[in-house]
Amino acid sequence: MIRFLTAGESHGKSLSTIIEGFPSNLDLTSDYINFHLKRRQAGYGRGQRMKIETDTSEILSGVRFGKTLGSPISLIIKNSDWENWTKIMSPDIPSIDFNYERVSIPRPGHADLVGISKYNFDDIRNSIERSSARETAARVAAGSIARKFLENFGITVGSFVESIGGIYPAENYLFDLLQNKVKKNYSAWQLSVKADRSQVRVLDAEQENKIIRKIKTAKKKGDSLGGTFVTVATGVPVGLGSYMHYERRLSSNISHSIMSIQAVKGVEIGLGFAAANGFGSEVHDEIVLKGNSFTRTTNNAGGIDGGISNGLPIIVRAAMKPISTLMKPLKSVDLKTMKKVEARRERSDFVAVPACAVISESMLAWTLAQSFLEKFGGDSMEETMDNYQAFTGKLQNRIKNNFRRS
Repeated sequence: MIRFLTAGESHGKSLSTIIEGFPSNLDLTSDYINFHLKRRQAGYGRGQRMKIETDTSEILSGVRFGKTLGSPISLIIKNSDWENWTKIMSPDIPSIDFNYERVSIPRPGHADLVGISKYNFDDIRNSIERSSARETAARVAAGSIARKFLENFGITVGSFVESIGGIYPAENYLFDLLQNKVKKNYSAWQLSVKADRSQVRVLDAEQENKIIRKIKTAKKKGDSLGGTFVTVATGVPVGLGSYMHYERRLSSNISHSIMSIQAVKGVEIGLGFAAANGFGSEVHDEIVLKGNSFTRTTNNAGGIDGGISNGLPIIVRAAMKPISTLMKPLKSVDLKTMKKVEARRERSDFVAVPACAVISESMLAWTLAQSFLEKFGGDSMEETMDNYQAFTGKLQNRIKNNFRRS
């Protein structure tokens, strides 16, 4: 079993993560992780914080000479903005030793009010710091190790932004993916390469121009925008996940991991909610035999049947709400006076959908790596590869022989 734990506050000294369970002899460098950390910071509509931070990871343990040791891997990502917050976020200086402003006005849509209610804080700053999406930098670092692991088995993960502020492309790329209308043997990573050329990670130039204009309007109004994005994994073998128990279903685990990203409010796999609107004959994917392998004429199931991967691309669509912090704030209550006030302004993005899509790649990669190692195991990459090849190389023959015997 692989697992990771993140620690750190948005304006604290650093973010850190400990990753456990990956086999030994996996090629891994900080450069690979930093490449994806940089992708997370990109996108038109990001706030001033991204101009301050240059996220880079430092591997503290678990890797030697560019290869994992099989022991826990620990990473650290330093916060450049820490120098501006050393007193306010000090872990050592007693708060009574100096005067500072306690945050007392919660923002609608944020974890501010529920955080102080749950943890009995006298300062909303304590809620702000940990609930912030800054934490996702550590997730991307951990997820980058998972995606590096998967690449050894021909599995790649990618994403693109489908819409921002209700602006969709003229061509429905998600529909093309579900209907298998894209080129054969496409790689999910190719989608990301194309999306990364866009300032807002969309696949349509005209749509990009419309979205940028709408983001500029949101900035002028002191408002924010949300959107939808699609995350895809290709090369996934048959057999990841299980229908035996609820917590082992690949579909539920993927939904959990994507839904855990800050500001994500909805997750669909494959056709998703649209599957409820059609006849079964229009929704289900017909099974065909191509050469010695089973496939489907369409991929409305999003690569998962009965909680188990079916060998087709995993396709996940998610919705991100607009950022909670508004420069033209909504109404709130000052907890010091219990009087009506405008919500507090906090430095923030106007749009973070492109970044959210990149974060979702890491979360999908992590979930797939979990299921992959659950099935194939192995204490070293060599052992895991042997197990994988033994299963995939003989799968079709096993199916034939089983049914011939019966």
